Amino acid sequence: QVQLVESGGGLVQAGGSLRLSCAASGSFLRINFWAWYRQAPGKQRDLVATINREGSITYADSVKGRCTISNDNAKNTVYLALNSLKPEDTAVYYCYTGYTKTIGMTPTASWGQGTQVTVSS
Repeated sequence: QVQLVESGGGLVQAGGSLRLSCAASGSFLRINFWAWYRQAPGKQRDLVATINREGSITYADSVKGRCTISNDNAKNTVYLALNSLKPEDTAVYYCYTGYTKTIGMTPTASWGQGTQVTVSS
């Protein structure tokens, strides 16, 4: 099982920026993709951004142009830079990764514990 630890959340004023990090640890062969989700109070968990091993990236329309996902394979870490933050970006942000534990095993996935991002108006 891969363990994911997020960091970088906090309280920021509207228009500000934050950079979230998520580091993977444990025993695994390779990370296949990374994703960031967010969940606002009383709402469903929504996909924010993804990046796969080939470097292909997707963004939700709600953050496109204000968000950059990147990863460092050597550190098994993914980042999410959020700019021009709005109060509606307030949510718990979760890291999610799909990985292969060993050769021949079906890929699986893990969630991080989440990090709170609060944007004040």
